[in-house]
Amino acid sequence: MYTAAIQKTPRHFVPDNFEVTNWQNLEPFFKELLNRNIDTQQRLEQWLKDQSELEAMVNEDACWRQIKMTCDTENKVLEDAFNFFCMEIQPNIEPYSDALNKKLLNHPLAAGLDNKKYFTYLRSLRKSIELFRAENIPLQAELSVMQQQYGVITGKMTVSINGQEYTLQQASKFLESNDRNLREEAYRKIQERRLEDKTSLSELYNQLIQKRNQQAINAGFSNYRDFRFKELGRFDYTKEDCFAFHEAVKQHVLPLVNIIYKKKKEKLGLAVLRPWDLDAEPEGTCPLRPFKTSEELINKTIECFTKLQPFFGDCLKKMQELKHLDLDSRKGKAPGGYNCPLAESGAPFIFMNASGQMNDVTTMVHEGGHAVHSFLAHPLELSGFKEYPMEIAEVASMAMELFSMDHWEVFFSNKEELTRAKEHQLERVITIFPWIAVIDKFQHWVYENPQHTTAERINNWNAILLEFQDSVIDYSGLENYRSNMWQRQLHLFEVPFYYIEYGIAQLGAIGMWMQFKNDKQKALDNYCTALSLGATLTLPDLYKTAGLKFDFSPEQIKVLMAFVKEQMG
Repeated sequence: MYTAAIQKTPRHFVPDNFEVTNWQNLEPFFKELLNRNIDTQQRLEQWLKDQSELEAMVNEDACWRQIKMTCDTENKVLEDAFNFFCMEIQPNIEPYSDALNKKLLNHPLAAGLDNKKYFTYLRSLRKSIELFRAENIPLQAELSVMQQQYGVITGKMTVSINGQEYTLQQASKFLESNDRNLREEAYRKIQERRLEDKTSLSELYNQLIQKRNQQAINAGFSNYRDFRFKELGRFDYTKEDCFAFHEAVKQHVLPLVNIIYKKKKEKLGLAVLRPWDLDAEPEGTCPLRPFKTSEELINKTIECFTKLQPFFGDCLKKMQELKHLDLDSRKGKAPGGYNCPLAESGAPFIFMNASGQMNDVTTMVHEGGHAVHSFLAHPLELSGFKEYPMEIAEVASMAMELFSMDHWEVFFSNKEELTRAKEHQLERVITIFPWIAVIDKFQHWVYENPQHTTAERINNWNAILLEFQDSVIDYSGLENYRSNMWQRQLHLFEVPFYYIEYGIAQLGAIGMWMQFKNDKQKALDNYCTALSLGATLTLPDLYKTAGLKFDFSPEQIKVLMAFVKEQMG
């Protein structure tokens, strides 16, 4: 039914050999679209396809610039190429995009477009027109460049352990050591290294907040949060729903988190559980080491995906063949992980920082789920149809984490290790919720109070952190580190307000897993069908197609937490 034999979208409007080098060469394509006479329904639909082709070509160029820069943040040529696009190309595109949106929506033939096919697409265009302000163009350009400075700063962070230099991602493997003193040493060195750049990251965040706030004011909003909700296309839930989610996490998830940490404390035989103990195993139990090299990681993931559904494995094989993978952690590489859809060539790019740990398997199958989504949505007719909401995109990735567990014997031939790996995954599913709530609630406060001082920000961060704190781990003496923990979260710097999606989608993923446990084939069919629709349906309808309810109310959270607790045994 599905194929990973992905084809680059053929060009009909833009020459095959055209590359984005400067605005002078690119502008004529936008001018032609703006000035073209459209006098029949057929010509209107062709105009939409030509515009989509241009968008895909430009978007892919921008994506490659960003990919190359995050893979090597110390390369000035790559940084300059990315900055050139942000400062010289994108700002010139914005007024044309707005004019083209208006041309379509004001055109008398637009009423003849199939409402079912184009509803979400046209709704998104109306939103873009409402938000567009010429004075925000230079602000957005500056923000695009500034946001990438987070990766530049953090990409340089390394620590020395046992006389050897490690990136922070690589150093985190020492937190799994049986040697408690070594765990504490690694934990403290990682935190101390973060503190060295505390001031520069805090100042960067201050600048980002002010520019974002100005964007919102320019567009007629009282704060950036309300502007950003509109910009992200959150048509189907409100800030009040987010606040209810925060409360539900406290009520229904924190008790489970406490159970998990109490078991961990007992398992390790500790009188006091400290933050550096969370990834450790009892004396005599080796840390999980599911792979040694990034090549082994991708090959094992391909095997795992193929057992689950051959099409899933084919997607990763295609990416491997195209060299659309950069998996190893190294100095000078930006932190984190992502799957970047490539609008024209179709096969996306996966970026991550693997260092041989269990968490890397979770990240790989997570990004692999995003990649499958990219493959499934690529055949859709217009680029705009593929710009699916993040709340369904994260279901694609998080459900894949849970589905793939059925075949994790690929990573763990030892049954005891396999059981531990699955326990680790389910514990992670639960323990991530309080952090999601903390990051989301913090952002609401930050942008409701954009003129806050650094001291006020720290105080409010600490207060929010305390609200969602478990009652088992002893954090005494670590207050300085805890006050700075928000700087770990790249989303705050690079993609503001993108975090509640993980909470909403984790609930959706648990719902998909419940289906999977009941009827594996039907769950996989629902999954693929929903993802292949891209952005052509509303978020509630995409969830419905996947066999889910778009519901993150306290009642629904309670039901899903009970299911996970039952699965944990």
